[in-house]
Amino acid sequence: MTSGTIHISMWSGPRNISTAMMRSFENRPDTEVVDEPFYARWLTSSGIHHPYRDETLSAYPTGFDDVVSWVNAPASPPATIRFHKHIAFHIDNNTPLDWLSAHRGFALIRDPASMAASYARKFEDLTPIVESYRIVRRVAHHYAHENRAFPIVSSEDILADPENILTKLCEALGIPFLPQMLNWPAGPRKSDGPWGPHWYDAVNKSTGFTAPTDDAPRAKMPAHAAAAAKACQQDYDFLRAQRLR
Repeated sequence: MTSGTIHISMWSGPRNISTAMMRSFENRPDTEVVDEPFYARWLTSSGIHHPYRDETLSAYPTGFDDVVSWVNAPASPPATIRFHKHIAFHIDNNTPLDWLSAHRGFALIRDPASMAASYARKFEDLTPIVESYRIVRRVAHHYAHENRAFPIVSSEDILADPENILTKLCEALGIPFLPQMLNWPAGPRKSDGPWGPHWYDAVNKSTGFTAPTDDAPRAKMPAHAAAAAKACQQDYDFLRAQRLR
């Protein structure tokens, strides 16, 4: 790994504003992004068929060491920051975390009931919601054990006041806040994962942080979604209590 590159790893569950956050950081002139680098490894180990599975397996590394080599690679000039968007359930409790010593990290959280209600519209199995909170808490403990900062931000807080929360997040990560993070051009990016055509319709239409439109199903979400939300509530409450405000 070349010295001088600042690696930032964001940890989130699915159905959050993680891709919007990736757009925000990518709109910085000093930053390049990596979209869900552990996704192909998880698809291989789980055997699950997600949209654009074959394309992802063809484009992304599937071995742990290969993924770590990719995420630890230096930024391509003129970028000096490399931002990694991680969906937390793509790793498990047995995945080593020592490679994070080279990464500044933070967590992006969202009310699990909203996440479960939204995810249930796509998939029956909501284990990824529960596992994501479990893994994010594990990552938080890893940073605490190393006595390193691991700021936590809530998507609800970002959407309510993006400049304030992003300013505080950047300060906690040791980088300057740039106004370019608040808006970005509409459309897809070359950096998007191969699954982008299936998942990124909404973010591709966006030009900034906007209020979510999928909270309505919460009141009518199925029982298994409510159970999933309840299962990760303790981890969510633990993280939320420490969030930047």
